[in-house]
Amino acid sequence: MSGDLIAVNGAIHTMDAAQPRVEAVAIEGGRIVALGDSADVRAGRRGTPLLDLAGHAAVPGLTDAHLHLVMYGLSLQQVDLRATRSLSEALERVRARAATARPGEWLTGRGWDRNLWSPPDFPTRRALDSVAPANLVALSSKDEHALWVNSAALRALGVGAATADPEGGRIVRDAGTGEPTGILLERAANEAWGHIPAPGPQEMRRAVLAAAERALSLGLTGVHDCEGGAELAAFMGLWREGALPLRVYAHLAREGLDAAVALGLRSGFGDEWLRVGHLKLFADGSLGSRTADMLEPYEGDPGNRGVTVVDAAALREILERAVRAGIAPATHAIGDRAVRRVLDVYAQTRHLWAPQGLRPRIEHVQLLAPADVPRLGELGVVASMQPIHATSDIDMAEAYWGARSAGAYAWRSLLDAGTVLAFGSDCPVETLDPLAGIHAAATRQRPDGTPPGGWRAEQGLGVDDAVRAYTWGAAYAAGEEAEKGSLALGKVGDLVVLSDDIFRMERRAIGQVRVLATVCGGRLAFSTGDLTQS
Repeated sequence: MSGDLIAVNGAIHTMDAAQPRVEAVAIEGGRIVALGDSADVRAGRRGTPLLDLAGHAAVPGLTDAHLHLVMYGLSLQQVDLRATRSLSEALERVRARAATARPGEWLTGRGWDRNLWSPPDFPTRRALDSVAPANLVALSSKDEHALWVNSAALRALGVGAATADPEGGRIVRDAGTGEPTGILLERAANEAWGHIPAPGPQEMRRAVLAAAERALSLGLTGVHDCEGGAELAAFMGLWREGALPLRVYAHLAREGLDAAVALGLRSGFGDEWLRVGHLKLFADGSLGSRTADMLEPYEGDPGNRGVTVVDAAALREILERAVRAGIAPATHAIGDRAVRRVLDVYAQTRHLWAPQGLRPRIEHVQLLAPADVPRLGELGVVASMQPIHATSDIDMAEAYWGARSAGAYAWRSLLDAGTVLAFGSDCPVETLDPLAGIHAAATRQRPDGTPPGGWRAEQGLGVDDAVRAYTWGAAYAAGEEAEKGSLALGKVGDLVVLSDDIFRMERRAIGQVRVLATVCGGRLAFSTGDLTQS
């Protein structure tokens, strides 16, 4: 998994204040052994593979601090509904896939976003029945908080008019008949996935390798995976073989907590390639499905304040069990009421996690009440955020949150208040590309330059702050800043070579920058062939 390599003749930004920029880096056994001028670094190292950066800029290997890697790998083989602009376009993609499927086979897919459709209504089971009558169909929404199924799938799942809503979930029903419409929200969707045939070990393995190959081509040398036990098993299988292509910090699912405690697993257990992560919990839903838990109702929907997936009492009970066992919490919270609830519970349990050096996280933190902005920094809670959500969600945020959007995706306010930011993508919800995330963080604009001047631009970041959140911030969130997140002696040999210097160019053009090479543990894990190797 590790190798030797010397990178020379570059403009290498180390993200290390003690030596911020160098020309060359030498890596031996996967670790950095020298940095400085090209001639000095090369001296006495004949025979080591050489990568000539030819003046190009480089940064430490980037880490995606929040994604679903296996889900992304599997999605490459499923019905892709991303960016469909209408219900009819989505249905045509399902029809095309059904035409090649066996009768009775499950068809799964992801990515539909009703907010892009006109009208932006939830789709129905009958629409799917019309294009895939011989199959069982289950399609996750873009935000993964809603599941669209057909009538055959509802029957297979045992969901009917008499089925009660699960706690923390909702079965959307016809107002007249009470029959399920084919939309399952939050825990109802999660429970449904539990009854859909899961991919086998070989399919999971292929998914990891396919997703990792794509990640490395985009400059990612590490990920914080937000999945569960089966995915961890897939990572472990590759790790045992020495074939895990990138570094994985694998969160534990709530359902696996008892087993993890019984085995004595703790956050941080493992090595530089595969570690046990935090315990992933859910406090609420999402903005797109209007299930994020809100202090005040959604604009134009006075009866809706979202969904409380886990209330404060239950969250505290779960969290106490975890942290007593040395497992740090990472809690999904999007709405302002959910974020406040999580902060309250973290504050109440600080006497348990702080002495152990555990670092609680809140995942997403998409909307904060003004009074809660300083609390993350004061408590030592990491804000694990996804910049691309802000630019994707502009229209929804303004429509559903209105003036409250002044506190949405508040990176600058959080950073100024002393909060550590760790950035990711939430892939496959959003693009895996970290340069797209850096562009969003630095401009608060979409790739086409809208809106002019940036959306709520006062919350934007400098490029250095954005890169730091994808490097040192992600490493800190995992307790790994001593060995990852910057280029320094003794740290892991992870390096990304870029076509342009993102620190010295127009911010609006960052989205067009290409990755020319990715070095992971001293191995040339990806290359376009533009650089000279010897």
